[in-house]
Amino acid sequence: MATSLVQQKEIWNHILAKVREVLKNDIHLYQSFFADTSLYSIENDLMTILVSSPVCKQFLQQEDQQGYKILINVVTDVMESNYRLAFITQDEINQDDNKTKKEPKKSTFFANSVLNPKYTFDNFVSGNCNKEAIQASLLIATNPGVTYNPLFVYSKPGLGKTHLLHALGNYYKEKYPGKKVQYISTDNFVNEFVNYLNGNQASENFKDFFETIDLLLVDDIQMLQNKKATCDLFFTIFNQLVNSGRQIVLTSDRAPSELQGLEERLVSRFNMGLSIPMHTPDTETMLRILEKKIVSNQLNVSNFDPDGLMYLAQNFSKNVRDLEGALNRVIFYTINFKHMARIDLETIKESVQPMLKQKKGVNLTEEDIIEEVASYYNMTDSQITSKVRTSQIALARRIAMYLCREMLDTPYLKIGKIFGGRDHSTVITAVLKVETELKTDTQMQSAISAIKKRLKK
Repeated sequence: MATSLVQQKEIWNHILAKVREVLKNDIHLYQSFFADTSLYSIENDLMTILVSSPVCKQFLQQEDQQGYKILINVVTDVMESNYRLAFITQDEINQDDNKTKKEPKKSTFFANSVLNPKYTFDNFVSGNCNKEAIQASLLIATNPGVTYNPLFVYSKPGLGKTHLLHALGNYYKEKYPGKKVQYISTDNFVNEFVNYLNGNQASENFKDFFETIDLLLVDDIQMLQNKKATCDLFFTIFNQLVNSGRQIVLTSDRAPSELQGLEERLVSRFNMGLSIPMHTPDTETMLRILEKKIVSNQLNVSNFDPDGLMYLAQNFSKNVRDLEGALNRVIFYTINFKHMARIDLETIKESVQPMLKQKKGVNLTEEDIIEEVASYYNMTDSQITSKVRTSQIALARRIAMYLCREMLDTPYLKIGKIFGGRDHSTVITAVLKVETELKTDTQMQSAISAIKKRLKK
């Protein structure tokens, strides 16, 4: 029953008059415990009564005592309905008010975008493929908003960018307990902004929310492409944070210069800090990742045949997620079909065979070749297809062109277009040079053999 303050006062005066009539032979009891009470609130079937002291509260709230029995009977009679009674003192009201003031209002933005405590630097496997990214992350956590802002980390999917973001956020929170960290995916950012424009969070200002953030972690920034209104907003937020000395870390599946569908002013902001690539892990790193995953599954690494682990690392070497999926398949297969204490090589091969057949069903492409060559020489795809002519990049480029021709029989003209719009005569020259060097250069023979082997898995 919704009641105004005036109505509440009238109701309580009526109740007190009835109580006084019941206690006409014991006015002292009425004056001590009832006279100074008032009706604090009525919510549904709950009536909360403000009393003068803790002693008065104790007397009135005991259901087997005279005071409670008198009051509940009078309330039922006056209200012509059953009510529950609660009692509160002024000190308790003051404490609740102070608690409310001290507790900041929780924002409704990004309520589900939180750091995963399981992702830390302790369980992030370091190797040549990601060492620079880890070092840069630790550096900005030590000196945020000063040295490299933003930090832009890019790689192919499944190589640990998201793990790195969460690890950085958790490390920063531990180092600066009073600072605020916000992790968001770009998809989540877009959805929140759309909801805001639709009026779903009209009581808050979207841009103002970011003024409270000390470290902003944004995953998959390439998803902003062709979203002009959202890009404009992110540009404003980006400048707001950087200009006030707060740190931004971004991840993407490609370098800033390769981002399509974004305004040049936004791409230039991404380039003004530090851009770090993460490469495909080598076999040794994949083995250490496997061991970490096994331990995280509460299993013993010694229960796995080392040759079996090597088999997994070599056959699922392009993507950590694929590697983890293969391990989960092995564990599932062993538990449900083999029931063995030690998992041998043959069991591992049997368990992942369906996954390997699926992989082999995918046709090899020029992009696959470029990626493998880039990984072998610890470069990015964009370096190989760029106009840069340093000796190491030029060598990798020639080998990638040669393999496109030798393995896929790709026309010279098409290869030229793929490799930065080069003339087909340039491609012919590069391929012929590799063919000539292969006859005597053992290092090139070894490199091409290794790359082919990985491409054929």
